[in-house]
Amino acid sequence: MAFYQLVFKQKLPTSIPTIWEFISSPNNLKEITPEHMGFEVTSNSGAGKMYPGMIITYKVSPLLGIKLNWVTEITNVKEFEFFVDEQRIGPYSMWHHQHKIETIDGGVLMTDIVSYQPPFGVLGVLANHLFIQNQLKQIFDFRTNALEKRFGKYPS
Repeated sequence: MAFYQLVFKQKLPTSIPTIWEFISSPNNLKEITPEHMGFEVTSNSGAGKMYPGMIITYKVSPLLGIKLNWVTEITNVKEFEFFVDEQRIGPYSMWHHQHKIETIDGGVLMTDIVSYQPPFGVLGVLANHLFIQNQLKQIFDFRTNALEKRFGKYPS
């Protein structure tokens, strides 16, 4: 079975406590997810700060407007440094997403490492090449723009 990993990096002119406050709240996920995906947190756990063992449930429409249930668990948290979410139920055979933040000159570097395995074996490999990988890149492009609107653009 095929396994893929994507790495996304973004610099923002903000502080670690400010960005942590935003990214550690599941309720803020909707703001950084494209509207056409119909993203909605459905669990009651979305209002507080994340913690290891936290289960978050969502409805999301990644393809053709079909609503899917997605359940993730926050498996690891080191405040002001990183957290990891892993899919428990959802569209992938495996999903592991590391969110890392670190101080850089003039702001914060966010690094996301997304490791995933599409379902359906060979069909999943084909689907990844046809649209899954591109869709994930588009989602992170949207997120980059949404975070720049909220926190400002890092000077080049």
